[in-house]
Amino acid sequence: MDKLTIRDIVKMKNKRKIVAITAYDYPTAKIVDSAGVDLVLVGDSLGMVVLGYPSTLQVTMEEMIIHTKAVCNANPKAVVVTDMPFMSYEVDEKDALINASTFIRIGADAVKIEGGEEYKNIIKRLTNAGIPVMGHIGLTPQKHKQLGGYRLIGKAYREAKKVINDAIEVEDAGAFSIVIEYTAYEVAKKITEKLSIPTICIGSGPYCDGQIIVVNDILGLNDFQPPFARKYVDLREVIKKAVMNYKSDVLSGSFPDKYWGMKDGEKSKLEE
Repeated sequence: MDKLTIRDIVKMKNKRKIVAITAYDYPTAKIVDSAGVDLVLVGDSLGMVVLGYPSTLQVTMEEMIIHTKAVCNANPKAVVVTDMPFMSYEVDEKDALINASTFIRIGADAVKIEGGEEYKNIIKRLTNAGIPVMGHIGLTPQKHKQLGGYRLIGKAYREAKKVINDAIEVEDAGAFSIVIEYTAYEVAKKITEKLSIPTICIGSGPYCDGQIIVVNDILGLNDFQPPFARKYVDLREVIKKAVMNYKSDVLSGSFPDKYWGMKDGEKSKLEE
């Protein structure tokens, strides 16, 4: 398979579902890419699922750069999108441009920005500079304090209308696709029908052009499992069992069972 491009993702709308997933390191990126996903997101969710932070707000540019490099070093065929962390784009357009260009220089194909109409000018500035932007509306985790927690967005008409307007403005600003997170399915469906760019849902129902999930959720690695996620394997138990077996073998002396010695005649010199 040839390397996928932003244009390939856009052309998938109304043709087939887009398969997207997160990855935060080299080996995981290699594995998910070998499975044939279309898009790999280096999400700032790494703050919680990899670094142990309480939210995404603590994630820095430096940390996102390290993890983006690791994923890009896997040379995935999938499109690689990286999250712009909290306060890396909100201050002004110049900061946003410099920070976004850093991710593109180290191998990312696009960046993702949380927020709607309020960031229209920033999205325009980035796309005008040749930096592809994925939007992110609905539940925007970087604003969970302002939103009143990690709650379902768009249950009432006024909020639903704002999310739809945000989607329109983000598309108008030049974004190539939009993530719709934890939003009432009717709203996500309406947005998908209205926009000409692909929508990719997480916790927003089946009517989007694609789906994205945190890889740790489907592998069963997290303490907390979102209600919309599906655990395909319980790697916590698999890993725990492997470590317990290793511990047992070390204590019994059966590990290691392969080892190598010195050259002939050299051992006597060492003993002397």
